Amino acid sequence: MQVACFSTKSYDQEFLSEALEGSTHDFRFLKPELNHDTVVLADEAEAVCAFVNDNLDRPVLEALKVAGIRSVVLRCAGFNNIDLQAAKDFGIRVARVPKYSPYAVAEHTIALVLTLNRRIHKAYNRVRDSNFSLEGLIGFDLHGRSFGIIGTGEIGKVLASIVAGFGCRVLLYDIHPDESLTSIGEYVGLDELLRQSDIVSLQCPLNEHTHHLINRSALESMKPGAMLVNTSRGGLVDATAAIACLKSRHLGGLALDVYEEESGLFFNDLSAQVIQDDVLTRLITFPNVLITSHQAFFTTDAMKTIAATTVQNLDQLAAGGEVLNEVKLDNK
Repeated sequence: MQVACFSTKSYDQEFLSEALEGSTHDFRFLKPELNHDTVVLADEAEAVCAFVNDNLDRPVLEALKVAGIRSVVLRCAGFNNIDLQAAKDFGIRVARVPKYSPYAVAEHTIALVLTLNRRIHKAYNRVRDSNFSLEGLIGFDLHGRSFGIIGTGEIGKVLASIVAGFGCRVLLYDIHPDESLTSIGEYVGLDELLRQSDIVSLQCPLNEHTHHLINRSALESMKPGAMLVNTSRGGLVDATAAIACLKSRHLGGLALDVYEEESGLFFNDLSAQVIQDDVLTRLITFPNVLITSHQAFFTTDAMKTIAATTVQNLDQLAAGGEVLNEVKLDNK
């Protein structure tokens, strides 16, 4: 198939090109994000390859239908950026990469926790300036602390195993508990998890039920001084409410790899521009906030799996039969 691939960076092209060797698919790599203004770039393609911040709402999908496109492959696990009802209405089949490397995201979560807790980023910059003082760099032992994990899918399971290895008390919450985790953690209600955890990590999907799951009320119910980590989806956290709780010092630390309004910001070099997002710029000013640019997934292992699964999805869509990783309306 002729495939218009949006939001392409050099690394996307590298891994996808490698996965395409021997394939009959022809990719046209496009730098812009897919949205109302750029959808015209998909003309003459048979399929679209999209990423996490591409906009596949009803008008965009209608434009794809008019262009004759009947297949969309998402090179990510999340599908909250696509209107599945519209896709069904327009006869557009959608496939995703349901899992790639849960270790990549779980390990990055721990990297954020350790960096923020032990002030590694600040220590690194100090030493580069020949400042070897320890003032203001004190952290706490993870051993013996309560670590709450909201969402115990593949990533949550790996994370639970890692933090158990640190000697943490592992608290778990999921609407579908996994009994295999009861040997290393304890399932509790969401309110109890928030009240008892020294660190809370979000590993759940974003949908109409979880949007702003961590709102002002949830933040205020957390243990005073606790740390919140989000390596899942930006919309899980009400960032404005988080700022209020940081200002009141109720929230002890915030580590984000995702942000609700990250589209157009993350994955891009904007160092020579003035950032117009006042919430993000305010968050960056806090000394107890650590933000990375949606890189938790970004390992060679994960990228190879994402590329290979994307090509496999295209093969199955082109064949017109069953698609193993198809996303349907009833998946939501």
